[in-house]
Amino acid sequence: MLMQFCFKNVHSFLSALLGWICMRVYGTQVQQTPIGRISRPKTHSKEPKEGSSNQLTTPSSVNYHFTRQCNYKCGFCFHTAKTSFVLPIEEAKRGLRLLKESGMEKMNFSGGEPFLHERGNFLGELVKYCKQELQLPSVSIVSNGSLITETWFQKYGDYLDILAVSCDSFNEDTNKVIGRGQGRKSHLDKLHKVRNWCRDYKVAFKINSVINTYNVDEDMTEQITDLNPVRWKVFQCLLIEGENAGENSLREAEKFIISDQQFQDFLDHHQNVKCLVPESNQKMRDSYLILDEYMRFLDCREGRKDPSKSILDVGVEEAIKFSGFDEKMFLIRGGKYVWSKADMKLDW
Repeated sequence: MLMQFCFKNVHSFLSALLGWICMRVYGTQVQQTPIGRISRPKTHSKEPKEGSSNQLTTPSSVNYHFTRQCNYKCGFCFHTAKTSFVLPIEEAKRGLRLLKESGMEKMNFSGGEPFLHERGNFLGELVKYCKQELQLPSVSIVSNGSLITETWFQKYGDYLDILAVSCDSFNEDTNKVIGRGQGRKSHLDKLHKVRNWCRDYKVAFKINSVINTYNVDEDMTEQITDLNPVRWKVFQCLLIEGENAGENSLREAEKFIISDQQFQDFLDHHQNVKCLVPESNQKMRDSYLILDEYMRFLDCREGRKDPSKSILDVGVEEAIKFSGFDEKMFLIRGGKYVWSKADMKLDW
């Protein structure tokens, strides 16, 4: 009894201390919960922002950033390592099931670097759960590629439809300047390895590139054609307050920003690349349903990430009202496409 009393008092003290730290550092409160329960930052009550639709939004395609931790230091990163929190896997699965029951067809796992946590096993089990248990038409991942192994493909490749690898340049020095690299390891060598594994294990291969001041004049036509991804997503570098811009940010991305005309010039130069899918700042900001590590939708309409309450606490229908999601822009940017590898008819 004495030990139990002491344990409860230590738990109360630590909970109070954590709450004080969060208030001082982040301006948020942490919910006090019984021992063994999950504690999430408390979001203040708010009304949906002006322009929000009263119609029920179906979360057909959702991006779950389950970790903010990363082994790279890209200077323009707009989802930075502001916490080290990752949900217990059973809680994450509960949230995924809630999304499926609300109409989700495609789940995309991202980060941070999603292969970093538990050496990719946590990610792999979520991928398997989505495909095998929830039977989602499409399960995808966005990764920098550096931590992916062939063993992971052997274990989980059957359950994955699309793997997107981020690559901003085919010049190794440019990648290093951007921050896309780690020590002496070659980002480009690993990119080609992952591409070959995708072919061997029948996973659709995709490339994501962020166009910025350091690569805007680069001609990538030959390399992209050689790698032959199913899609080449080309993003205009975007500023997000509190992430890569502003006093509380962990990155300073202003030096990476290009004009709309520079971005259009890059697109014009690569207009013959058939797999290119462009995303300007306008298209990107409001057209994604983004869940953070607490499974809160993030509203980016004001140029920052305003979180909803967690779907684990209030459900999908209530939380999604505060997502800022623009479904029309989602369709305009090509968010809905053939996203199941079973329907792609690829020549493996």
